[in-house]
Amino acid sequence: MQIFRAIDEIPDGYGPAVVSIGNFDGVHRAHQRVLKALVHRARQIHGRALAVTFDPHPTRILRPDVAPKLLTPLPLKLRKITETGVDAVLVLPFTRDLSVMSPREFVEHILVEKLATKEVHEGYNFHFGHKAQGDIAQLEELGREFGFAVKIYPEMKLRNHTVSSSQIRKLISAGEMSRVRTLLGRSFSVISHPGRGRGLGHKYTVPTINLVEYNEMVPGNGVYITRTRVADETFDSVTNVGVRPTFGEDGFAIETHLLNFHPIELTAQTEVEITFLKRIRDEIKFPNTDALKAQIGRDVQTALRYFKLHTRYAR
Repeated sequence: MQIFRAIDEIPDGYGPAVVSIGNFDGVHRAHQRVLKALVHRARQIHGRALAVTFDPHPTRILRPDVAPKLLTPLPLKLRKITETGVDAVLVLPFTRDLSVMSPREFVEHILVEKLATKEVHEGYNFHFGHKAQGDIAQLEELGREFGFAVKIYPEMKLRNHTVSSSQIRKLISAGEMSRVRTLLGRSFSVISHPGRGRGLGHKYTVPTINLVEYNEMVPGNGVYITRTRVADETFDSVTNVGVRPTFGEDGFAIETHLLNFHPIELTAQTEVEITFLKRIRDEIKFPNTDALKAQIGRDVQTALRYFKLHTRYAR
């Protein structure tokens, strides 16, 4: 898959293109439906399937006070878009200049002149252009004027939940990892790097891997059954998300205990991916470290039973 980081990187004569425009945060099942259809249609017309997205998320420029935490920071989002089979992604730097481009200017200069767009595939609630003034009706009108078709996708609902990034954020905050998995089409994960903790897990309880500060979407505070990938190895694990109140910590942390642990060489650049499978319990303050250690032992036993059952049904 090609990745273009600016409109000027699009080569002359690119296209014809079948295009979808959006933030694609989470690359959830509704996004996947559109992108896979995009690929199928591009193959039919011997064109290119192209996703257009933005970096940073537009609200971080326009309304930073209410900007959402991302489900998929850009590197992970590009990985997940790649899995849909699209030919390319155009990552448009979202600047003030881009934000004041009218719907007509966006269509004429980007979709028509640069991409030779033949079809645009969008969800029912798509908006674009300055102050999100453009909607599906205007996109269809511009399509008739400039000679491209518009395919509209209705709302997707699964288990009585609308499949949307905002709904998935609510479920993640509530620790509803099974419902999250239904809407995402996969388990939710966080990708980061090891950080330096205070050594409390190793000294008082069990060895853990602590992540560096992570400022995007994470599950609500609590203890979770997880799988943790460290570089190229994956371990069953138990992960605590929160402020570690038993130790009087006043800072947020994500720390994971590897169940089938063996010595691992970690560097500051080692990629660590934690995949959240099931919430075990709330994070609580224990009267002493012995009580915490005993509870961690019970959490580990809960996780071991979960993985044993999962392995049995996976056969």
